[in-house]
Amino acid sequence: MSTATDRAPRLLRAEHEIRGSVSRGFEAVREAFAENFSRRKELGVACCVYLHGEKVVDLWGGIRDKATGEPWEADTMVLVFSATKGFAAMVMALAQSRGLLDYEERVCAYWPEFAQQGKESVTIRQLLAHQAGLFAFDERVDRSVVADLDRLAAVMARQKPAWPPGERQAYHALSLGFYEGELLRRVDPEHRTLGQFFQDEIASPLGADVYIRLPEDVPNSKLATLQRPNPAAVIVGLPFRLALSSMNPRSPIFRALVKPNPGPWVVLDDERIYARNLEVPSGGGVGSARGIARAYSAFATGGQELGLRPETLQALMAPAVPAAHGFRDEGLKCEARFSLGFFRPSPKFPFGRAGAFGSPGSGGSFGLADPERGVAYAYVTNRMGPNVIEDARDIALREALSSVVP
Repeated sequence: MSTATDRAPRLLRAEHEIRGSVSRGFEAVREAFAENFSRRKELGVACCVYLHGEKVVDLWGGIRDKATGEPWEADTMVLVFSATKGFAAMVMALAQSRGLLDYEERVCAYWPEFAQQGKESVTIRQLLAHQAGLFAFDERVDRSVVADLDRLAAVMARQKPAWPPGERQAYHALSLGFYEGELLRRVDPEHRTLGQFFQDEIASPLGADVYIRLPEDVPNSKLATLQRPNPAAVIVGLPFRLALSSMNPRSPIFRALVKPNPGPWVVLDDERIYARNLEVPSGGGVGSARGIARAYSAFATGGQELGLRPETLQALMAPAVPAAHGFRDEGLKCEARFSLGFFRPSPKFPFGRAGAFGSPGSGGSFGLADPERGVAYAYVTNRMGPNVIEDARDIALREALSSVVP
């Protein structure tokens, strides 16, 4: 059995070691990647970029497991929290493209039991834009409920919205993916779960090592262990209004994300790092930067690889539609734009051109497609930053990329 002293030399070698490659002209991205270690306390990380379907950045470095000093490898996967929303949105887009659902249709047209407690007029577009007032569960939702999709569907059908559909926007931090998952089960001819559909129709055909439902046969050695931020640092790092709101048990963000119902940590496992065969489609995705960028590359290059209709891609790129009270998010306490399940660029949160779409994850991860530039980008890390949406390490990499591909 090795001791801490035995592991120290390996840890020192791996801690700042950067591996991988960049194409000529993308050296600025590698420099920003290295600077994240020297200036921003990076631990283990990977970044991958595709341009017009060609991989131009493929970098990884640091350590996968701080306790053992094991290095981050090219195929290391990590939990990406809300960046998972982008994978779920891909599934909904493919379902829409195949005529299985209509974004403008009411949810209850496909899921009759949903039409309870004033939800009968909620459209799929409103739900995917966080405008349905369904950001939290009043009934107890623990891991056993999450694992039993029929029980979960009944809870969701009974849930009363916080306000009339389309009136306001509030970040559906975890709940959104569960609603998407039940919708997908209802419209898919094979009645697959959202995670299985993603694997069958997107990840496997593209050879992308990304999972919404992590299978049993993935070894722990392929998974990065998370280093959580200090809770005090999280509060200090948040904007003032959001920090106050996150400590109020009655606030939308507390009920959506802080209150353990089921809470963001439901996807962790003491023995196996991450839970296996459990779907949390808004926060439980696990993948490598290579896999995430590969999936987004299919969307950044027109979607033909997946049989995506041009009309669907145009809908994903179209401007977000605000709620009646605008884009101000009652959960995030700032303006944020969402459309068809994706996070969209805005003056406060710019990324790519106007038609870009993707999803950031708590702690720092981000995946996106920018079809106007032909760019697909992914950044993943195991040292969680304190912010909900933005992270200085990700911003540095995206700014370096924009200096090369304006």
